[in-house]
Amino acid sequence: MFCSVLSMGISGIRGYMVTVEVDCQRGMPRFELVGLPDAAVKEARDRVRSAARNLGLDWPEAQVLVNLAPADTRKTGPLYDLPILLGLFIAAGGRQMDLSGCAFIGELSLDGSLRPVNGALSMILAARQAGVEKVFLPLENGGEGSAIPGIRVYPVSSAKEILDHFLRGRELPTAQELSFSPPPVPPVPDFSEVRGQENAKRAMEIAAAGGHNILLIGPPGTGKSMLARRLPSILPSLSFAESVETTQVHSAAGVLPRGASLVEVPPFRSPHHTISPAGLAGGGAPPRPGEISLAHNGVLFLDELPEFPRIAMEVLRQPLEDGVITISRSAGRASFPCRFILVAAMNPCPCGYFGHPTQPCRCSPAKRSVYLSKVSGPLLDRLDLHVEMPPVEYKELNAAPGEPSALIRQRVEAARQLQRERYRELGIPCNGRLTPAALRKHCPLTPEAQRLLELAYDKLGLSGRSYDRLLRISRTIADLGGEEVIGSDAVAEAVQYRSLDRKYWQPDLKEL
Repeated sequence: MFCSVLSMGISGIRGYMVTVEVDCQRGMPRFELVGLPDAAVKEARDRVRSAARNLGLDWPEAQVLVNLAPADTRKTGPLYDLPILLGLFIAAGGRQMDLSGCAFIGELSLDGSLRPVNGALSMILAARQAGVEKVFLPLENGGEGSAIPGIRVYPVSSAKEILDHFLRGRELPTAQELSFSPPPVPPVPDFSEVRGQENAKRAMEIAAAGGHNILLIGPPGTGKSMLARRLPSILPSLSFAESVETTQVHSAAGVLPRGASLVEVPPFRSPHHTISPAGLAGGGAPPRPGEISLAHNGVLFLDELPEFPRIAMEVLRQPLEDGVITISRSAGRASFPCRFILVAAMNPCPCGYFGHPTQPCRCSPAKRSVYLSKVSGPLLDRLDLHVEMPPVEYKELNAAPGEPSALIRQRVEAARQLQRERYRELGIPCNGRLTPAALRKHCPLTPEAQRLLELAYDKLGLSGRSYDRLLRISRTIADLGGEEVIGSDAVAEAVQYRSLDRKYWQPDLKEL
């Protein structure tokens, strides 16, 4: 007898429909699984057999052929165990179960209970788009479906619950009826804990308000890491669409906490400098998101930037421009979103004290040149804000607490709201994503600002990309001040954040 059961698959963060076709015929007992399955899918035979017996179901003594359609798409992971078991139950026993409009996802334990799978949210969204009415999946994946309207998601703990539902009419609660909540998020450090470094705090506020990348450079102990880890505390909350997209990435990567619903706070990722290019950009078989995609709609912090492998740093260049990365392999390709704020921190030299007012630098000019040259010009050009962080003075350490993150965040959200309204028709989220054409239209300059910008372009020898980034920063500074037309003050402040590359990356590297 023949039976087909709807299921889902995932490629990158894109879900797609899979039809599990089961055919049972008389003959010598055997079990064949076709449709480009990987090793984990092929092992479904043994998991399904043990689960069926432990659930009290008869294993068919027949020729069993299972096909995963479409047959030209590689199937990965153990998420087809549940639909294979249901298909066998119907095809081998001749039982009638109305599975129309239903899709089934889940890995089986040997006792018939269901284990969670990766990428559940993407598959639920794809099922809704394909017109599926109901999705049955493991209980621990139910949180991912609890926030998605327009489709009924049934989280179940075992295959027995599904059989009881279809054979005996047992009612199952939907994900929306159950209580799913993310695990408690550790409190984000507050900006009020940072003493001194007012210029760097202002730069971080600009970066948050406009979605700009930032480089912090200074001796050890000046608060570079401390500031970077507090940036999420002043970022705007994620919109529903951003939460869904971020959750899709984390779910596909398998880092979403079990039972959690949507990711509601901007993610913060801080990989170690020994990370490989594939770990940063993504890859593997099948391709999985890397750190730059896990930081989507949040912050990617690269501490000790020159210590990262050169090839890993250069991986960032294209994603910083496009906001998406495509992993192409012989077996296929997958695209992952990666719109994030890059915060990079570094010392000015190998010993860390080049330019320090009291600590002498022990590095030769040649060693400093080699150290700084590890950060390429094209990558440096993509870092919008360059901020020097001098040592903190004693009186600043004992000063009163600074401005709290809540107040800074209010200004950031007000600036972001201006940008959302201004670029509503363009679909651009913030100034950091302005296209060259939109720059000319939405960045009007006063005559004084125009002359100052021209002077800065000529004197600093800026590239066309640097000019555009300078204009974006000026636009953000004006938004923070509630000004529609960019004035000379905004341009002057923006220029000071684009001059450190001339100070540290000069060919002769003269002593400060």
